Amino acid sequence: MRRTTAAARAALITGLIALGAGCATSGTPETRQADANAPAAITWWSTGGDDESAAFQKAADLYTKSHPNVTIKVQTLSWDDAYAKLLAASTSRSGPDVVSGGMTWTIQFGLRGGMVDLRKYGVEQLKAQAQPAQWKSAVSPDGTVYGIPLDMSTEALYYRTDLLEKAGIKEPPTSWDELTADIGKLKDAGVRTPFSIDWGNLDWIGYFNFLYQAGGSFYTPDCKPSLGTPEAERALSFWIDLHRKYGAPTDTVTTSDALDAGTAMVYGGNWNALGIDTSKPKLKGKWAVAPLPAGPAGPTTFIGGRAVGVTSYSKHIQQAADFVKYLYTDEAVDAVNAESKARNVSYLPPRPDKVADSPFQPQQSEVFAKIISTGAAAPGCPGWDESAGDVAKHLQSAILGKADMKTALGEAAKVMERNAG
Repeated sequence: MRRTTAAARAALITGLIALGAGCATSGTPETRQADANAPAAITWWSTGGDDESAAFQKAADLYTKSHPNVTIKVQTLSWDDAYAKLLAASTSRSGPDVVSGGMTWTIQFGLRGGMVDLRKYGVEQLKAQAQPAQWKSAVSPDGTVYGIPLDMSTEALYYRTDLLEKAGIKEPPTSWDELTADIGKLKDAGVRTPFSIDWGNLDWIGYFNFLYQAGGSFYTPDCKPSLGTPEAERALSFWIDLHRKYGAPTDTVTTSDALDAGTAMVYGGNWNALGIDTSKPKLKGKWAVAPLPAGPAGPTTFIGGRAVGVTSYSKHIQQAADFVKYLYTDEAVDAVNAESKARNVSYLPPRPDKVADSPFQPQQSEVFAKIISTGAAAPGCPGWDESAGDVAKHLQSAILGKADMKTALGEAAKVMERNAG
């Protein structure tokens, strides 16, 4: 599964939001709806890869079997330019009926009049089935539901079982203290690179895990920046130490390449688990996954994923909203799971109770389910999408020795406050 970096996407989003800000309106006229009894041709723009779109198409095909007047076509948008295309469609009020992309994207489009408030169509009945933190992330701070979680992604500790055994380590680390102790043991055993970070390396997602594990957060409950706390400082201090004191590379190496090159432990996205044995066959039987080591406040780990919603310029809002709700049914989730397995593509359903059926090996699915159970998602606060890229840059400056810790956190908080509006 191909993912662009969070910082790169955030930088693109910042520019595009600024460009489209003038198009925001609270009085956007409603699109005249087609006759509810007439045939409805629904288009879904799905951000991701073609294999993922094919999996979602399976669910769409099942829906249309029981709704013969409806046809649904899933079309792929790449992560590189999806936001630009979706924003253009939103501001021009011309494009698809259903969209899916970054977890907070539908909030941004909704604030510009481009999305439907799905509460009007009974979508809140699905809330109990979703992961609570992820649902909260997809919902606007004022409670408007412009999109709901479509799937999940998370981060895990990938480790070389043979290298840990060589260093006399029986189990992967479960705490920050154990992580640093194991790095020392691996160095003593001759492992040149005991630890690295793939997803989130020098990015806000990397800091997210340490921040929440230290008991902190990016924002207060009322969406005020919250980076001036002891917890925020402790998290950044630990992150800096992992790079400077314990040798984690500042250059990002993919999970599979790092393990193959002899790195003993890697923080990487869940999707990596599907490709290691095929891309690096010599590693088969020599690696496993575990939850990230817990910090002083617990094991909270980032949960990503995509949100899906209905555009306000669709002529078939009722049918499109009904289909979005259908995506949470057993039939739809099972269809996406089955096609994802057949294509060896990552898919963690938006329903935690169905993670066990995901395309991963049972032990891996069990680990991901455990991580998700205590996970947290990206902030849904105003201005976060605009801020994320610059926040990452300020955090990087502390790791790279270009700024002291307090200055980096203070400047990041100023960015968040400025963009809050």
